Amino acid sequence: MAAIEFEKQDHIAYITLNRPEARNAVNGDVAQGMEAALDAIEEDSHIRVAILSGNGKAFCAGADLKEVAAGNGAALSTKRGGFAGIVRRERSKPLIAAITGSALAGGTEIALSCDMIVCSQETQFGLPEVKRSLIAGAGGLFRLPRALGMAPALEAILTGDPLPAERAWQLGMVNKVVAADQVMAEAKALAERVMANAPLAVQASLRIARRALIDDDDTLFRAGGKEMAVISKTEDYQEGPRAFIEKRAPQWKGK
Repeated sequence: MAAIEFEKQDHIAYITLNRPEARNAVNGDVAQGMEAALDAIEEDSHIRVAILSGNGKAFCAGADLKEVAAGNGAALSTKRGGFAGIVRRERSKPLIAAITGSALAGGTEIALSCDMIVCSQETQFGLPEVKRSLIAGAGGLFRLPRALGMAPALEAILTGDPLPAERAWQLGMVNKVVAADQVMAEAKALAERVMANAPLAVQASLRIARRALIDDDDTLFRAGGKEMAVISKTEDYQEGPRAFIEKRAPQWKGK
């Protein structure tokens, strides 16, 4: 049984964590499978958006502590992607987390590595590492403050207490909270809204937006100008205004 399932439908790629018996805890197979899936998405110009989910009752319980205890902790990361093959991975296309059940510790860090999150009403996020004299080393300590704001993030980080889905939504970490059986449908609907737009413009906009809380305004203005200069030379740049004038849906080529 593959630890990561991967499939493509239309312009959407689906990545699924597939260790339900271990609450989708990350082992070496998950990390390698995730990296391979992300490689496939980057290499396929037909794919415009990806959705990441987990089989079973939990999205992801974080690192597989049995693997760590056995001395295999290094296998839980890849050179390009870091933990789970994803938390440090450079990606050009939007990735939506579709979460049912809990996403704790490394599971929260994987969710924060995605660009948007749809989750179930029962979902709980959290970084409980301090309860075991550990720290969240896969990006959670700086991505959670960006997602929630400093005060609520510090509360979650320093207490290690869980963060309910509704609270995460109120604070802006989550895009939508729905019933568990509607999570994938809502994630797909969100993906389709993104895909209605020009794919190269989406990717360029994503690159700038990801730097919004990191770079200063001057740097971001320059980056935006460079991205626009590239976009203005594409076929889709001509197609957008043409479709508007002709009162029809644009036919994007991604070039």
